[in-house]
Amino acid sequence: MLRSLTTAGTGMISQQSNLDVIANNLANVNTTGFKQQIAEFQDLMYQTQRSSGAQNNGAVNSPEPLQVGLGSRLSATGSSFKQGPLQATGNVTDMAIVGPGFFAVERPDGTTAYTRDGSFKLDAAGLLVTHDGYPLVPNVTVPTGAQAITISSTGVISAILPGNAEPVVLGNVSLTNFPNPAGLTRVGQNLYLGGGASGDPQEGEPGSNGMGTIQSQHVEGSNVQVVEEMVKMILAQRAYEINSKAIQTADEMLSVLNQLKR
Repeated sequence: MLRSLTTAGTGMISQQSNLDVIANNLANVNTTGFKQQIAEFQDLMYQTQRSSGAQNNGAVNSPEPLQVGLGSRLSATGSSFKQGPLQATGNVTDMAIVGPGFFAVERPDGTTAYTRDGSFKLDAAGLLVTHDGYPLVPNVTVPTGAQAITISSTGVISAILPGNAEPVVLGNVSLTNFPNPAGLTRVGQNLYLGGGASGDPQEGEPGSNGMGTIQSQHVEGSNVQVVEEMVKMILAQRAYEINSKAIQTADEMLSVLNQLKR
């Protein structure tokens, strides 16, 4: 019964972690480009009291092992990179990725981060930057006075400049993908860092080599499904309650043992 106390305790801790992940998903239901996190669990060690096939009562072999589990733990927080809904903004510098890929941006320390948030703005120098001022890589500069800015599905940015009647190409948006996007590390600000299990970044033109395409004047919304998260939250609550009930029951049984001495 002492073992059941610690085993049920690990179940309660697991469900607390599960609720933490669910709460973060719900908190980011309106975050542009957010990808749903999924709590993944695994069972802990087992106490093997008899192995499968061990001799039992002399020459008889046991057809099944005798093992007692010691609970569960949070093993990973996976990410669902399924497409989020496209939201029209009317902003000519907004871009949504339809399909695989990430925008690359440069952080102040010179490192490259990756994002699905395509709500870009123009800074004082005319560079396309994120809300936090991180420039798009490769850099694209929109000259002062540019009009009729357009972004094609393949990432070609064009505009009509003063003194020109025809559109002029200002630059190209490239996308980056990874062999294992689930291995990316979230660092906040709608950014991911590569490395480790994600594999090396693979840059390409939108619409080619397995990359997604660009939908201009749109952004990609969060792919979190509120109803799905609410169902998960109810299940986590019930699992937490039943684990606490197991602890309560074990405590009551121990109390009965204590009463035997009297």
